[in-house]
Amino acid sequence: MRVYKIYPVGFAANSYIVTEDCKTCIVIDPSQPRVAEKCAELGLECKYVLLTHGHYDHIGGCGAFFEKGAVVCCGEREKDGIFGEINDGLATLSEIPAFSVGKTFADGQTEKLCGLEVKVIFTPGHTAGSVSYLIGDSLFTGDTLFCGSVGRCDLPTGNAADLIKSVKKLYALDGDFKVYCGHEEDTTLDFERKNNAYIRQ
Repeated sequence: MRVYKIYPVGFAANSYIVTEDCKTCIVIDPSQPRVAEKCAELGLECKYVLLTHGHYDHIGGCGAFFEKGAVVCCGEREKDGIFGEINDGLATLSEIPAFSVGKTFADGQTEKLCGLEVKVIFTPGHTAGSVSYLIGDSLFTGDTLFCGSVGRCDLPTGNAADLIKSVKKLYALDGDFKVYCGHEEDTTLDFERKNNAYIRQ
């Protein structure tokens, strides 16, 4: 499995391209259309887009993939809010690319996508429908868990108590994992368990 991290240009989130066969891939949180250009540069066909949540800084590239036939996926509690509640006051509809969600996931659901086993972990708090994705030894946490920090919970549908529970749910996973965050740098789950000043194990 290979993970390519795409840093944003300007205000946006980290995006990730994950491939097993170096032919097809899944893309996690395509924040900008340039992520699709990176897939083309790598010779990869994106079959699925996985959203950790629907904030506009994480979905700006969804339209480019949707136009090419990729299936956009998110947590089952996030779908209805993307074009409304969770982006209310944060972005206008004109700033959100045209796409539709083709598949939703439940907590604990496991899917085989592009030869990769993807486990969905419901991690509300940053938004009501946020999820994290566990793929092999890699954990994609969106804006739930950061290196040395955690996500905001003061935006629409955010909830502090839920965020604490969600981070502790991730800490309770068996083993250590590389953590790919929605913003800033990567970390490991074991490091955050021991050192995160916001929420400890």
